[in-house]
Amino acid sequence: EVQLVESGGGLVQAGGSLRLSCAASGFTLDDYAIGWFRQAPGKAREGVSAIDVSDNHSYYADSVRGRFTISSNNAINTVYLQMNSLKPEDTAVYYCAWSPVNAGLLMGAYTYWGQGTQVTVSS
Repeated sequence: EVQLVESGGGLVQAGGSLRLSCAASGFTLDDYAIGWFRQAPGKAREGVSAIDVSDNHSYYADSVRGRFTISSNNAINTVYLQMNSLKPEDTAVYYCAWSPVNAGLLMGAYTYWGQGTQVTVSS
């Protein structure tokens, strides 16, 4: 079974940066996708960014494009989300998820989810 462990969340002031990590294990596929999603209190979960690890094709929500960068270290099955110029509206629980297909930000295509990591951006 696929297991995902997120790390790197925390409290940061507006304009600051954080880097989230998602370590994946328990699968043998070479072609899969990892997505980052977030959920703020009282709001629906939304897609933030995703990467197809076979070709490093990346996807970004409009709200984070130009500020966030997703990358992958395939040797250790870990995906990173570098978050710069953080805003208070980025405050949410961030989840990484695994898909056996190149799913982009299509949430329903992700079959395994991590436990989430809290990101809080103060103004």
